[in-house]
Amino acid sequence: MPFTKFSHPDPYSYQNGFDSYHESEAIHGALPIAQNSPQKAPYGLYTEKLSGTAFTAPRHENKQTWLYRILPAAVHGSFKADDLDLSRASGTPRTCKLHYIPNQLRWNPFDLDDTVDWVHGLHFVAGAGDPTLKHGLGILFYAAGKDMEREAFYSADGDFLIVPQHGVLDIQTELGKLMVRPNEICVIPRGVRYRVTLPAGPVRGYICELYQGHFQLPELGPIGSNGLANARDFQAPVAFFDSEESSLEYRLYSKFNNTLFYADQDHTPFDVVAWHGNYYPYKYDLGRFNTIGSISFDHPDPSIFTVLTGPSDHIGTAIVDFVAFPPRWLVAEDTFRPPWYHRNTMSEFMGLICGNYDAKTGGGFRPAGASLHNVMSAHGPDSDAYEAASRVELKPQKVGDGSMAFMFESSFMVGVSEWGLKSSQKLQETYNEDSWGHLKPYFRDPSDST
Repeated sequence: MPFTKFSHPDPYSYQNGFDSYHESEAIHGALPIAQNSPQKAPYGLYTEKLSGTAFTAPRHENKQTWLYRILPAAVHGSFKADDLDLSRASGTPRTCKLHYIPNQLRWNPFDLDDTVDWVHGLHFVAGAGDPTLKHGLGILFYAAGKDMEREAFYSADGDFLIVPQHGVLDIQTELGKLMVRPNEICVIPRGVRYRVTLPAGPVRGYICELYQGHFQLPELGPIGSNGLANARDFQAPVAFFDSEESSLEYRLYSKFNNTLFYADQDHTPFDVVAWHGNYYPYKYDLGRFNTIGSISFDHPDPSIFTVLTGPSDHIGTAIVDFVAFPPRWLVAEDTFRPPWYHRNTMSEFMGLICGNYDAKTGGGFRPAGASLHNVMSAHGPDSDAYEAASRVELKPQKVGDGSMAFMFESSFMVGVSEWGLKSSQKLQETYNEDSWGHLKPYFRDPSDST
């Protein structure tokens, strides 16, 4: 069956659907008919295959896209180690030491930085595993105030899940353009080259890099066939190429084993005229997430808020889940409605895009800040939230209006970088005491008559 042809003059047009097969062409007829790699591709284009999985991965897991471009991606100079401060540039120096500690940690809002671009505004906060073994994750913070110029960037280490907190990201990828705003997320798969410009000024936000596999929608189980994030609401770019800058010099940056390299080339990397496949960047509006909750008593585990998951080899256990807490109604009766106090075999890194999180009302958890509750580190509502929630009259209540919190939840014990622990100067030294030091014992032994 011949391919359906698409031609999109608008570079910010999108194709809908998650994990779907897509095809797009910036010039009508640029996609070959019936063959992936004909002897001569249309219009003198080169054929290139971008594989996100092993060639022999099962069909339902296989990720690949065919690109039809002006020059192959291999046409560039030799890579060299970047001579900038790697702890600032790529976020993780080659000998980065991670601190594995059981303390509950919380950071004040991270600063904006208008002196650097996207590549040089990445900071490694925490992580676990090893990108050379394609196992684990990294958690980064970004802050930038300059456009990338004739530059492109890709990570060989893993997929970037980008969570903007402030400002707009205009992301030009090899496969097309994405405009990403706060309350939206974007995933750039491993190896895809892109360039970030800032149409509305400085930007700030969070990144979770998945070293193993790729993000996917969670299984719905007893929920059934509908709910949480709907596949149709994810948006992929359409083909777009630089026709006016094809012969200008570019610098290509590579994040490779958490080290930054660069190579120069005499043409644009954004020269893909057409593509088809299921390995591509995409974005999602968190406002479209369909929350699920209890309508009787108690409340389910926070896994019901999972937007995307990066599964491990053990069914039901994730390398990382991306969990969002959008505005929602609480109606459960005779129930302590905030998250209960708990110790978790998973590690929980939380961030706040906007507003206030209902379980942290004491004022220390603010937009652009973060917290980390590592494996089996006890945590839960702060004392103010507990006192209010244990006494409030339980009527139907809308929580989170104007707010969006999220969590990177991982089965790994997560280590904290030197930058996250010391250099950022944002760590709250009295987080534990401020949150739970004022909780009072209310227990009364019924056998005690005094």
